[in-house]
Amino acid sequence: ARSVSSSQKLSRLYQAVAERLAKSIAAGDFKPGDRLPAERDLAEQFDVSRTTVREAIIALEIQGMVEVRIGSGVYVSEARA
Repeated sequence: ARSVSSSQKLSRLYQAVAERLAKSIAAGDFKPGDRLPAERDLAEQFDVSRTTVREAIIALEIQGMVEVRIGSGVYVSEARA
């Protein structure tokens, strides 16, 4: 059996975190304009590294679900498709 590389594990992990955050947003846990918890808090909540949380947030930003404001935080996008 082939072992899974750590980069493959990380990519699946960040995708799982991104999906959970996306579901929370879709469910209305976070409303448009709401600020998401800090990376550190999300990392603790999902029991992953801050790097994994950062990757998940980048994925959500690419999808247009969140907006990263430098020095301010991550916010749920106002207009979601």
